[in-house]
Amino acid sequence: MTEHSPMTTAPATPAGPALPDAQTVTKVTHWTDQLFSFRVTRPKSLRFRSGEFVMIGLMGEPDPKTGRQKPLLRAYSIASPSWDDELEFYSIKVQDGPLTSRLQHIQPGDQIILRPKPVGTLVHDALLPGKRLWFFSTGTGIAPFASLLRDPETWELYDRVILTHTCREKADLEYGRQLVESLESDPLIGELVDGKLDYYPTTTQEESAKRGRITDLLRSGEVFADLGIEGISPQTDRAMVCGSMGLNLDIKEILEGYGLREGANSEPAEYVVEKAFVG
Repeated sequence: MTEHSPMTTAPATPAGPALPDAQTVTKVTHWTDQLFSFRVTRPKSLRFRSGEFVMIGLMGEPDPKTGRQKPLLRAYSIASPSWDDELEFYSIKVQDGPLTSRLQHIQPGDQIILRPKPVGTLVHDALLPGKRLWFFSTGTGIAPFASLLRDPETWELYDRVILTHTCREKADLEYGRQLVESLESDPLIGELVDGKLDYYPTTTQEESAKRGRITDLLRSGEVFADLGIEGISPQTDRAMVCGSMGLNLDIKEILEGYGLREGANSEPAEYVVEKAFVG
């Protein structure tokens, strides 16, 4: 794992023109050579529900003919809870990606574009009341759950919360591991979390305490045996899913096999899937 100490100072003057939707980077942490997180200032007028996403990005390269620049924007889950003074994001680094090839080089003091119109389905309002909440995530799909795990409402609504996080290698789990480790000492929600959280990390390409795809472990019943749970029931269980298209479809099939129905903001049900980040 390649880990660097977070940078916390912002001495540099942001380059380029100040944009109407610009926010200033306050902290950057590189977790591995493929994963990083960053925090930015929060617009005073921004209100969002934990689990929602916004469009963020940078100005694109100037047009060769006109010299004009257009914003290059992508959907990113807000990883910080709705009460946080700043906004946190968790991202992969795609070396030839139009946005992340540049975004991975941001430093405190730089500016990014943030369109303050949060949306998304991974919110409590889209689920019917239940007793046990499952978060199914792969890779950076843990970001919306990082927001929800730090929201007191999550712990007030559910008796038990199960976070599954599947990555290729152990180093890729570090962001989630540190997040979970920090919850019980969190002054706002520490007492609410006590004894309610099950953290279930797995790897697919490197040996770890638990190896395997979460879908395979669900189908075999290994997850339930490990957690001391009989199974998933539409009467008690609710679920949120955020990952690749393959994961989303497989988990949907598994959940619906247990009798759960997909919900939405307009029609709450037993599970929801975030479709904004997959092709």
